[in-house]
Amino acid sequence: VPPAYGAESTDELQAYQQAVDRAVQYLRTKGQAEDGSFSKQAGIGVTAVVTAGLLSVGVGPDDPVVAKALKFLEGFRQPDGGIYQPDTFYKNYETSLAVMAFKLANKDGRYEKLLKEANRFLKQLQWDEGEGHDRSSMFYGGAGYGRNKRPDLSNTAFLIEALRAAGSGPDDEAMKKALIFVSRCQNLESEHNTTPFAAKNPDGGFYYTPAAGGASMAGTTPEGGLRSYGSMTYAGLKSMIYAGLTPEDRRVKAALEWIQKHYDLKSNPGMGDAGLYYYYHTMAKALDVMGLKELSDAKGQKHDWRRELRQELFRRQKPDGSWVNENPRWLEADPNLTTGYVLMTLAYLKP
Repeated sequence: VPPAYGAESTDELQAYQQAVDRAVQYLRTKGQAEDGSFSKQAGIGVTAVVTAGLLSVGVGPDDPVVAKALKFLEGFRQPDGGIYQPDTFYKNYETSLAVMAFKLANKDGRYEKLLKEANRFLKQLQWDEGEGHDRSSMFYGGAGYGRNKRPDLSNTAFLIEALRAAGSGPDDEAMKKALIFVSRCQNLESEHNTTPFAAKNPDGGFYYTPAAGGASMAGTTPEGGLRSYGSMTYAGLKSMIYAGLTPEDRRVKAALEWIQKHYDLKSNPGMGDAGLYYYYHTMAKALDVMGLKELSDAKGQKHDWRRELRQELFRRQKPDGSWVNENPRWLEADPNLTTGYVLMTLAYLKP
């Protein structure tokens, strides 16, 4: 018999700790290369995710596995303040993820200078007047994979999170600009979003990008609207709160309504199993930052989302302690990446 609704039992705490310990053990023994990296064939992003995951569940910065990973990442500090591979298209993505890891490891201020320099670098990557885009441009305020790529909500959400980690608040100009882009990724017509897409699919959810003709990974509606999907809607919600919007704001309310209508732990709504572990992580972070202990679904049924998500993750853990997505899209067939995502998720789910 499960414990009474809302009650947390010692059994749950034990199950939680066991899942975390098994995952940490997997990464310690099977995941890390001699140079401190994890899956470096995919760039330095996986190492940053795994490092942030380990740190977020209480493995300290001086633990040998974490210390080696941090040293590996530090080797990619560039003269411009970014933390990325010199020949990469993913400067924003790699730097943003690295900042999240170094922020968690900054217990005694040892990475203060690195974080300040990275913050300055990330602001330079943002599409704005410096690149010939004013507020009327659909590129404005966003971040993408590189200069020759359009901005998108996933990269912009990572940018916002990294700016916040490196000390920028809602009053920072870069945050204000990013909020303009984020608002245009929402299927909600308002003074903040006059794109042609919002009116064609006004459901309050979020899609990938309004830039360069617009795109959604979940495809288009028959009317030519951009379909909302789970991972981007949670990324949008989280980003709006970080950028200073309150739960009373119409944009936040609309996003939350979409989330309630599409409450799902088996799939990434609109995307099936594609990007499922990215979705779990974004969901946990967004609902946590909203301060929500429970969430009502479309039928009005209340969900203890932390407990339900925790149990779903326990169910999916492999015998060796890792997690892996059968769907290889966005590198989620790599157990290092998915296990890193899950540890970052579990940090918000402790009983």
